[in-house]
Parts: sequence; structure tokens; C-alpha cells
Amino acid sequence: MDVSTQLDVLNNGIFSDGKLPLFKEKLKEVNIPDIKKGQLKILQLNIGYMCNQTCSHCHVDAGPNRKEMMSMKVLKRCLSLMIENKIETVDITGGAPEMHPNFRWFVKGIREKTSVDEIIVRSNLTIILANKKFFDLPNFFADNRIHIVSSLPFYNKEKTDNQRGKGVFDKSILALKELNKVGYGKTNSNLKLDLVYNPSGAFLPPDQESLEIKFKEKLYNNFKIEFNNLFTITNLPISRFLDYLIASENYEEYMETLVSRFNPNATKELMCKNTISVSWEGYIYDCDFNQMLDLKINSKNNTVFKCKIQGLVDKKIQVSQHCYGCTAGAGSSCQGTIA
Repeated sequence: MDVSTQLDVLNNGIFSDGKLPLFKEKLKEVNIPDIKKGQLKILQLNIGYMCNQTCSHCHVDAGPNRKEMMSMKVLKRCLSLMIENKIETVDITGGAPEMHPNFRWFVKGIREKTSVDEIIVRSNLTIILANKKFFDLPNFFADNRIHIVSSLPFYNKEKTDNQRGKGVFDKSILALKELNKVGYGKTNSNLKLDLVYNPSGAFLPPDQESLEIKFKEKLYNNFKIEFNNLFTITNLPISRFLDYLIASENYEEYMETLVSRFNPNATKELMCKNTISVSWEGYIYDCDFNQMLDLKINSKNNTVFKCKIQGLVDKKIQVSQHCYGCTAGAGSSCQGTIA
């Protein structure tokens, strides 16, 4: 489903006939003013859509056949932004960002040329075993003090492979063991390894703290695997997950759930307030989900080449009905629950 069709679905139907309130209307209903950008702390970069997997929930529509890659020109400009601005965290995502031909050059550049404290790489784990040129990734990550955040749908094979493809669970376990070997996720180690849980269907994630305990118990008892934290992330109704909702006739019920579980407290810590997301072409968005809907920042200067990013403070954030996904229940962000 292309972007314009997705936006048409999200803006019309049950949201145009009065059955459900638009997200902007919901904010007014509970006396919350327009959501605005705060001080920038996180620079999230989607450096390409190529991936060695094709996951059913992927909001990026990533896969082996995607050719979109961030150019060296944009990569260099992003490095300049990190030098020119005080940025605490750089969050590198994809696709499988490790497949970008300049991935290692870029990571080394951040470490050597900027004052960025934390570099997050969102790794799908299986990339480590996909080709011999990736076998040394655990050591590369450790040498550059990378914070690894990896999706693992569940602690058993059936549910994981159903969402991410046959054989993914076994490969993920092997990759996690390789990361543990170099110190990731271990007690008294400063190498952080966090896992991400996305629901496998049209429902909200369970309690994050309780699920983390269960994941740690199962992964350690069955495989002797250790990790730091588990993030539960709500599936937003965009891209492949929106396709799934419509095909399975769950769209209206899922949106009703998100709206009914709207939590005003979640709006206080929305990641779009302290994050900007940069696409492979160099366009700037309030978050990675807006990027997938091509909802650029509220500024004419919306590229890394023209935008003064600290000048975005107090700018209104672009919202639509997918934003209910980040404000339902305990809230959701790329760092897990927020309320």
C-alpha cells in the first residue's frame, strides 16, 4: 500500500464518519495543547531499507530487494550535524543498517569526530550470521561501544519464525550467544544489549516489566543467554502492519482499541519531542513512523542540508491517527513504554 493510500485510510473511514475522534480532536478533548518539539537529544538515522529479512510487522517495508541507501553526501552531512550540535544519542536503523557499504566508516566517524555519547544500532541479529563479512560484527560493535537493540518477537521458535521467517529464531539465538561472548548483556559489562518485543497480532503488548522477567528466565534457562532490558513496542497501523490489519479485517477493531486505551500521560514523554528522524535521502521527520508516511517536519527547510535543527524547538509536531499507537496503554517509543 503506497503512502497516499495509507494516509487516506488513516484520515477517513471510521475517522471521517464521527465514529472515532481524530488524534488532534482527542488531544483537545483532554485539554492537551499541540504537541511541540523540545530540545533535541536523539538523532535517528534510517540509512537504508535493504535487509536480509522480510518481517510481517515491519513498518519500513524493508527486504533483500530494497535498494534505497543513504549516500556518502548525506552521511557526511549527518556527521557535521553531530559536530555542530549537542546530540546525546545517535540511533542507526534500517533495514539492516549493517548492510550499508559505509556503515563501519560512519560508526567510526561518529566515535572519532563527534562528542556523541551513545550510538545505538538496531540490529536484526541474523545479519551477524548472514555472510562471513559480517561474522566479526560483535567485535566491531564492542570495539566502538555500540548499544545494540535487537528485535526478538518471542522466546520460542514458533512465534518468532511465524513473524520473521523460517529459521530466524535459531539464527537469532546463535547471534545472541556471539554477542554474549564479547561481553554484551553480561553483568558488570558496559556493553548494552536490549531486546525488542512487538505483538504478533492486532493487540497491545503486555506489561513490559513482567514480560522482561519472563524473557530473561526463558532465554537463560534454555540457552544461557543474557541481555539488559526488554522494550515492548506497539505496532503502529502503517505499512505492512496496516496491510495485515485490513486483510485480516482487524483494522477498525484495532483502531478502536488504540483510541479507547488513549493515555494522556503518555503524551508527556513522546519520543517525537526529543528526536528527529532522517531518511536515506536526507529529509527530516519528527519520528521514524512519520518518515514512513512521508510526513516531513513542520518547516520549509526540511533536509539535513538546510535545517537548523536546534531551531525546531517549539515547532508543532506532525500528527495523524497512527499516533494513537504511541499513546495507548503504557505508551510506546523506540525505547519501549513511556507511561
